[in-house]
Amino acid sequence: MVPFYVLVVAFLLFKGIGWVGVSYFEGWHTSLQGAVAVMLLLTASAHWGKRRPDLVRMVPTAFPKPDWIVTATGWLEIAGAIGIVLPAASKAASIGLALMLVAMFPANVRAAKEQLTIGGRPVPKLGPRIVLQVVFLTAVLLAG
Repeated sequence: MVPFYVLVVAFLLFKGIGWVGVSYFEGWHTSLQGAVAVMLLLTASAHWGKRRPDLVRMVPTAFPKPDWIVTATGWLEIAGAIGIVLPAASKAASIGLALMLVAMFPANVRAAKEQLTIGGRPVPKLGPRIVLQVVFLTAVLLAG
């Protein structure tokens, strides 16, 4: 849920910056791009910190080298955060991020079904997780 809260708060913060006169953030699109980037940088940070073992446990057993997958998806999230705010790359970044979110969803299903935790906190149940996934997919696609 923390990434969702960060997405919403960052969007409102960027919109607020636009309302006080920073023209770059006057529109919803650049505010959403900034919010998606902030969210992705937050989620990427978990790939190397104390939450890393929790993310590795989420990777379905059918996939080899779960530690490598967690590292790769962390780097992809960083690349996506950068790409989403670059006008020349934002569309490609949003498509790549959407594909990555879909590819990572089996890990979220496993985490929900096995009631795993991230940083000691239980992951959202499958129903709310699906809703969050739709919100994140919509955000990255609209940001592109």
